[in-house]
Amino acid sequence: MEYVIRLWRSAGLRKTQTIGMAALIISLAGIASRFLGFVRDRLLASQFGAGDTLDAYYAAFRLPDLFYSLMVLGALSAAFLPVFTELRSQKKEIEAWRLASDVLGLLIVVLGIACFLGVVFAGSVVTIVAPGFVGEKRELTISLTRIMLLSPIFLAVSSVLSGVLMSFRRFIAYSFAPLFYNTGILFGILVLVPLIGVSGLGWGVVIGALLHMVTQWPAFSTAGWRVDFHPWQSLRNPELRRVIHLMIPRSLSMGVNQIGLLIMTGFASLLVSGSLAAFTLANNIQSVALGLFGVAFSVAVFPALSSAVAEQKEKVFFALLADTTRRILFFVLPLSALIIVFRAQFVRVILGSGQFNWEDTIVTFNVLALLSISLFAQSLIPLFTRGFFALQNTKTPLYLACGAETFHILLLICLKQSDYFSIEGLALIFSLVTMVNFGLLYFTLKRKTAYWDDTQMFTPALKIALAAVLAGLLAQVSKYVFALTVNELDTFVKVFLQLFFGLSIGGAAYVFLCVWLRVEELHMLRRFVWCRILRQPEALASAEDHPEKGEW
Repeated sequence: MEYVIRLWRSAGLRKTQTIGMAALIISLAGIASRFLGFVRDRLLASQFGAGDTLDAYYAAFRLPDLFYSLMVLGALSAAFLPVFTELRSQKKEIEAWRLASDVLGLLIVVLGIACFLGVVFAGSVVTIVAPGFVGEKRELTISLTRIMLLSPIFLAVSSVLSGVLMSFRRFIAYSFAPLFYNTGILFGILVLVPLIGVSGLGWGVVIGALLHMVTQWPAFSTAGWRVDFHPWQSLRNPELRRVIHLMIPRSLSMGVNQIGLLIMTGFASLLVSGSLAAFTLANNIQSVALGLFGVAFSVAVFPALSSAVAEQKEKVFFALLADTTRRILFFVLPLSALIIVFRAQFVRVILGSGQFNWEDTIVTFNVLALLSISLFAQSLIPLFTRGFFALQNTKTPLYLACGAETFHILLLICLKQSDYFSIEGLALIFSLVTMVNFGLLYFTLKRKTAYWDDTQMFTPALKIALAAVLAGLLAQVSKYVFALTVNELDTFVKVFLQLFFGLSIGGAAYVFLCVWLRVEELHMLRRFVWCRILRQPEALASAEDHPEKGEW
């Protein structure tokens, strides 16, 4: 065990040199975590189906997620990391570590009080969040909510550790923490549920949050910080007050998004049993691309964006933003097209077993297709939001989020009064509002920056989009050919083979089309794999001799 700890700690010491390598580490860890997420969702779907139990389970996340988003994500992504990085870049190590201690201490105190109040008033909260839940379904939601309210406290500590590790550009332990979070949830499903019943699902989430924190500690302990808690004295720290000033708009912005999810949960609770479960399961499938590429690249580039702003390098800031945008689209657009084409196959392969019947499958893959329409916008919102954060502008994203969420609520109210009130309608509105939100972020950030060139954004993006659409059409043809060749797709193996061959054909077509259209991101990816992963000396020398070709 001691050897394992030393090995994990030494891995945490390794500094990631490029954005591409950082994103690769985050993505590889994300793939492993998402695989466990698929296992988790399959176990949940097969054991409980899209019914009352999963509706209650997913609704119980709303209050813990609200607290976590308001008090933790705002402090970490918008305020703590840029200020901590700035202090370190100015060689103010003592002030930087004092800030880390003060942020952590204040978060634990405030979040502890909030979670205690949440436990006390959980019944009233569930009545507001899920007005359509009654009887045993309501009581189960209340019970799971109270248990899960322990998780934000562990995640708060873990998030501060993550911020420090990201500032040092040590992404390994940070990247693998979600893997252990899902491991805790799987432990709850497989071990605790048979022992103590459905409440084991909630305790699994708590154990996962604890593992998320513990996983990062060995790497973090080598960074040089010694924890020094003075929660109330910390308010005298001018850097902490600066963090609070920056985080309030970001926290309110996250609160607006969470309120939108709360409202959507409330509308979904008025629909037939299993609607909320179907929406969440479909969202978990399509958000794989969001986590692997949208979030991974956004997190990886954020320290570089903050450094470019601190050094007043406007062109470098825009170049980082434009390059990362194209790289996210390079992966996300073809995945979005293929998810839409093979939506039924994805749902049956990942979720189709046990209590998850064909009716559940139909609803889920309809929702999946509608959500995937806006996958490009979902993946770019974290990047452009972090662009504002790097500029230490947290108010503008708040105003834009409020505007988009107001539009969202108005559309939901109109939908409720129509004959199309269904979970599919909720998914369509979600996608529409997400695209509007991204559009607002894009054009507002353009106005806030000193240097901007639309052609660097749109021209490569149009090539990527064309290649993705044509690859999706070829994949659709392959799906029909396979269906005509095989009489009935009534077994897991046949559905899996159709999905495998379809994705292979679609992926190969996309690569060919990118070569034909001269999509630069494909060539940069090839150089990155050849130089940085395979470590070919000739390629490394060529890359160093031609820096104008860019670094992935």
